[in-house]
Amino acid sequence: MAFRVLVVDDSPVMRGFIRRVIALSGFDAAECLEAGDGNEALARLRAETVDVILTDINMPGMDGEELMRQLAADDRLRSIPAVVVSTDSTKLRVGRMIELGAQGYLSKPFSPEKLRDELERVLVNKS
Repeated sequence: MAFRVLVVDDSPVMRGFIRRVIALSGFDAAECLEAGDGNEALARLRAETVDVILTDINMPGMDGEELMRQLAADDRLRSIPAVVVSTDSTKLRVGRMIELGAQGYLSKPFSPEKLRDELERVLVNKS
C-alpha cells in the first residue's frame, strides 16, 4: 500500500531533501505533500488525506510543538501519526514532543534506511 506523506518544514531546501531521502529509502510513498509551517500544515490536513506527518520543530508562524497540540485537539486529525524530524535531539525536547503526541523522532541528519524504518514502524497498523 502506498502512503501519502506531509512534510512540514520552513526550509524549502529541507523539504526537498526529505522528499529525496524518502524516494531513496524505498518507502512506498504515493505522494509527498509539503507545508512551510504548522498553519499551512493544518490547512493541508483539513483539505486532504495523509497517512503520516513528518514535521520540524523550529519554524516561524506555528512551530512543531504547537502543531502537535493542534493535532491532538482535533478529533479528525489526532489519529494521523506524526514523526518529528529535527536537529534538536536533547532528551528534554524529544520527551516533550512524545508527550505532545509524536509517535517517532528522527535527528537530522538521518539515513534513508533510518527514515524508512521509522515510517514503517509508525504505519504498521495503517496498511
